[in-house]
Amino acid sequence: MAGITAADVKSLRDKTGLPMMECKKALTECGGDTAAAIEWLRKQGIKTQALRSDREMSTGRLAVFTDLEKGVGAMVELKCESAPVANSPDFKDLVADMAKQLALGPGASSPEELLAQKSQQYPDRTLGELKDDLFNRMREVFELSRIQRIDAPCGGYAHHDGSKACLVELSGNAAATAAEVAKDIAMHVVAMAPKAVSKDELDPSLVAKEREILTEAALAEGKPANIVEKMIEGRLRNFFSQCVLLEQPFVKDDKQTVGALAKSSGIEVKSMNNWTLGN
Repeated sequence: MAGITAADVKSLRDKTGLPMMECKKALTECGGDTAAAIEWLRKQGIKTQALRSDREMSTGRLAVFTDLEKGVGAMVELKCESAPVANSPDFKDLVADMAKQLALGPGASSPEELLAQKSQQYPDRTLGELKDDLFNRMREVFELSRIQRIDAPCGGYAHHDGSKACLVELSGNAAATAAEVAKDIAMHVVAMAPKAVSKDELDPSLVAKEREILTEAALAEGKPANIVEKMIEGRLRNFFSQCVLLEQPFVKDDKQTVGALAKSSGIEVKSMNNWTLGN
């Protein structure tokens, strides 16, 4: 290995995070040229990924990025093979970088289009190159499986383990205090999983079925027919408070509904996008 020193190998290892023997082989193949060796290692990693593409990716992370003032929000799902990798700092940084680029960049219509864009954190590298480099270090297959961007003011929240995340589209107040409320509303959606934003958006068949169940129960109690309808309306309010976002008691303060919280903050909730990892 004339001309290639142990210091050269260590320097390449520091740059790539790969084993010493692989770095030594790369430098040998490339005549000691560090830049060429890095590219050689990357290409070898891509070949290895292709051979492992049929592996099951049963875990990963969801990440969100929002900027209420700029009026944009993004959410991505990056899958991998094991929980230790999904919980590693490098994996967390990568998925967060992807969400930020999706939000602040030109947008993307597919995961492949996003991966071809430059990273927010490392502007000289594409997200795809960073993903390939991380595969080389972790030796697990990754898949950017879902992306979503909303070009409107949003609140966003991702659960600490990356298993659940939400974007809530809003209109109205864009002040810093509203941004915190918007995040809280997204967090509430993750925690309580409402079926609809408002009563009007709830599937009519669900309401009809609930009304039927409540009517049968009230009649079985022997209640007079003339008050059954009033009883049903009262009990439907409880049903709505369980499955409609704006009617639900706010998870951090159950003395007010999410609708009341939004109104007092000058916010109108337009839509919600609630993801669970793998679904």
